[in-house]
Amino acid sequence: MDIRAFPISFPLPPGGPRLGVGQAVKRDAVMVKVTTEDGIVGWGESHHGRAHTAVAKLVETTLRSLVLGMDAADVVGVWAKIYKGQLASHGMGAGTSLAMSGIDMALWDIRAKAAGWPLYKLLGGTSRPIPAYAGGVALGYQPPEQLIAEAEPHMAAGYKALKLRVGDNPRDDIARMEAVRKHFGDEVEILTDANIGYTIEDVRRVMPAMDALNIGWLEEPFPAHDHESYRQAAGYGRTPLAAGENHFTRYEFSRVLQDGVIRIWQADLSKSGGITECLRIAAMGSAFKIPFHPHSSMTGVNQAASIHLLCAIDNGGYFEADISRANKFRDELGSTPWTIGADGCVLPNETPGIGVEIDEDFLRAHPPIEGPGYV
Repeated sequence: MDIRAFPISFPLPPGGPRLGVGQAVKRDAVMVKVTTEDGIVGWGESHHGRAHTAVAKLVETTLRSLVLGMDAADVVGVWAKIYKGQLASHGMGAGTSLAMSGIDMALWDIRAKAAGWPLYKLLGGTSRPIPAYAGGVALGYQPPEQLIAEAEPHMAAGYKALKLRVGDNPRDDIARMEAVRKHFGDEVEILTDANIGYTIEDVRRVMPAMDALNIGWLEEPFPAHDHESYRQAAGYGRTPLAAGENHFTRYEFSRVLQDGVIRIWQADLSKSGGITECLRIAAMGSAFKIPFHPHSSMTGVNQAASIHLLCAIDNGGYFEADISRANKFRDELGSTPWTIGADGCVLPNETPGIGVEIDEDFLRAHPPIEGPGYV
């Protein structure tokens, strides 16, 4: 077995999306390639963690050395080896969770290819329509009329839900939500993501409007570790709080479960410990009737894998469809990861594995660009 990591980037034109964490200037990703002795190739994605070259280096050095020579089918054993050898003691914490996620995803790709099955079958699921919302890095801080103009083609394409970026300021956020609700009516589910841009006072101000507009959830108003702010904000209204893309492994979700205030879980297959760990997180949430709406990362590999997982769990919710105007990691990195249907749903790929073939020429043509992705 061999393991390689490819940090890749592409710049965004000036005036790209602005979110609660800043102005987007580029997009980064880390692709992980695992090759077995029999020549089966699996691909996974490690989230870049705003340090894509560092995450790739961790994959190719410490983690590669830990698991090289192990059985590629032993996903639980590989996960445990990395957890014991790196994550649980004297390790790099979140960085290791990101790095191991890509290895784990690639191993599941290999297992399904070896079985000749699409991944959802190996996970115990069946092909079924998965509702999708129009989200990703877009639908941000434009004036209301421009926001509606951006949303209209997605609604025409079939989407029945969309996610607005909030966290700008309560006044403008409320005006945008009201305009979108008035224009599209009650047939569209409106979700929101603050990208940690809110204070406690901001949430106190926006929550009554969210309740009145029947907003589906308020995602990440605060950083993942700010448990006290989440506890306070949960009492400000009925709109569910959502989080999870920046919670790592089931052990951090155990704290979320104990707190009892985050009612929508959004673990990311490229961040939270891979497919192996997200199956565990979803099962833990299922026992308490908590829905699981995975956060999608940068590339079509993560996105396709997320659809497979949603087909295989009993508390799955929305697929987060990245509807960015120009996402090369979705459109050019490899084969088509998913297609939105007229019913607002996506279906899993039917070819063996995750079902996204990677163009390695694309990897070579998009070397990493150092520096922050948001400024």
